[in-house]
Amino acid sequence: MKKEIKKIVSYSSFLALILMSVLACSSSEDSSSEEADSDDGEEAVTELHAAFAAFNSDAVTAILSDDGTEVYIETTGYPDHTSVYWETDNALYIDEPDVSKTTQDTYIGGGQGEAASFTVDATPDLTGATVATQLNTIGIAVSGASIFNDQEGAGDLDQAAGSLDWAGAHKGPGVYHYHLEPTPITSDDDSLVGILLDGVFIYGRQCNYTGGTPTDLDASGGHTSVTQYTDGVEEYHYHIINEVYAAGNYAYQPAYVLFAGPFQGY
Repeated sequence: MKKEIKKIVSYSSFLALILMSVLACSSSEDSSSEEADSDDGEEAVTELHAAFAAFNSDAVTAILSDDGTEVYIETTGYPDHTSVYWETDNALYIDEPDVSKTTQDTYIGGGQGEAASFTVDATPDLTGATVATQLNTIGIAVSGASIFNDQEGAGDLDQAAGSLDWAGAHKGPGVYHYHLEPTPITSDDDSLVGILLDGVFIYGRQCNYTGGTPTDLDASGGHTSVTQYTDGVEEYHYHIINEVYAAGNYAYQPAYVLFAGPFQGY
């Protein structure tokens, strides 16, 4: 009888050890899996950032992914303000005699289309290396038009400075786009300008939180503070850097580069 009891206890112990081992393994795998998901996953949100309400809804559409980790943004590219680059029979056309248009038959909505789209992280990743900007669209402005950096084609922006309209933009022949502070949107104030390819919002030259020109900007023109769209929560964002871009051939002066980079949110 004692042998039977001992045998049962031993067998039970053996089963217990196996069960404990399986549970430990399972727990370890679950933990590892959860850690991997946490490491590889992106931070999810439940609704679009409040700043998207400021975008021109006739041109810009922003859609949050089902899992709350990404935002798909697309635009018709048609700005909601006047320019010499509209066709002459358009209600938004204005004559700007000091602007040397890229080509006389290039206008918004003509030639190549203005449409642009990209997907960004719902919460920008600020933990990686900075990334240089490139030619073509680097962001979408609240007006619906594209944002470009401080380069034009194969050289510096001042090579094309004379073709920039009062909004700091031109079309030639692709999308209508801003290179300079877009004065219909912001002119030395704290207005939201748009969102860039890294998912970080960009504002005018002034800081909403301090009410003045920010003094703590990094090399990209970014810093962390409360904005008018964050409900008291600090958030990293860019500003147009308050430095005049020296060039003598702009139709409108002074000139402030909209965003030269590098991106911080990749």
